[in-house]
Amino acid sequence: MHLLSQTEGQLALQAARLYAESAVTGKPPARVPELSGIFTEKRGVFVTLTKFGDLRGCIGFPFPVMPLGDAIKDAAQHAAIHDPRFYPVNEGELRQIKIEVTVLTLPVLLECEPDQRPGAVIIGRHGLIAEMNGHTGLLLPQVAVEYGWGPVEFLRETCRKAGLHPDAWTNASCNILTFEGQIFKE
Repeated sequence: MHLLSQTEGQLALQAARLYAESAVTGKPPARVPELSGIFTEKRGVFVTLTKFGDLRGCIGFPFPVMPLGDAIKDAAQHAAIHDPRFYPVNEGELRQIKIEVTVLTLPVLLECEPDQRPGAVIIGRHGLIAEMNGHTGLLLPQVAVEYGWGPVEFLRETCRKAGLHPDAWTNASCNILTFEGQIFKE
């Protein structure tokens, strides 16, 4: 999978900001950059909004279900006004919002015994998905770094995000998937 160049990453950020602002104001974006080339490839992506360093919205697609340009648009709009954990962003907040775009690699099943999972998780490189009994939770690679978690705590928090018992990762019926992310920040 090809990585985005810094120029493409900046285009992704510009587009995400314009789409988030459009969702908040209800006005069509005026000058969305042309997202061609790599942006036509199907990719997983998350758009994260922060305000003064605190999470304000984060929505995305862990799997490559649509072209990256379309996924950025949908994720940015939904992060701004449809993240169920937060009230919609209002126009007065837009200047205070910082945007981050994380383009994902394809998630892959962590194929090892449950007791070996902590040793297979690389903090700062891997994001995690926990799946069990119809519950799914995902944490981006940067989350473990931001909170200073080790592999066990990262596994526990990903299970908690899925609505599972924090130690569900120790159960062989709990699937743990890893992925990597290329992060672009304003």
